[in-house]
Amino acid sequence: MDTQERIRQTVASSPVVLFMKGTPTFPQCGFSARAVQILKLCGIEAPTTVNVLEDPEIRQGIKEFANWPTIPQLYVNGEFVGGSDILTEMYQSGELQQLFAAK
Repeated sequence: MDTQERIRQTVASSPVVLFMKGTPTFPQCGFSARAVQILKLCGIEAPTTVNVLEDPEIRQGIKEFANWPTIPQLYVNGEFVGGSDILTEMYQSGELQQLFAAK
C-alpha cells in the first residue's frame, strides 16, 4: 500500500485524526502541543493521533495529501481542518467548538 493510501485510510478510520510531532502525552513541538491542548479544551480527550516522527514517508506524505506544508494537521470526519494557527483561530472564534458539536 502506498503512503497516500495509508494516510487516506487513517483519515477515514476515525472521526478526529491529528497528525503531529510526538504523542499527546509527549508532544515534540510547541505547535503539536497547542493542537492537543485545543482539542482537549473542545472535549476531544482521545483523538486518533499519528506521530509523523516515527515514519518519514508519512511525515512527507501528509504534506502532499492536504497540500499543506506544516504539521500538525487536523482531520475531522475525513476533512482537512487545518494546522495549529488555524485551530487556534477557530477555537478563539468558537468555530471549532461548533464543528465538534455538529459532528
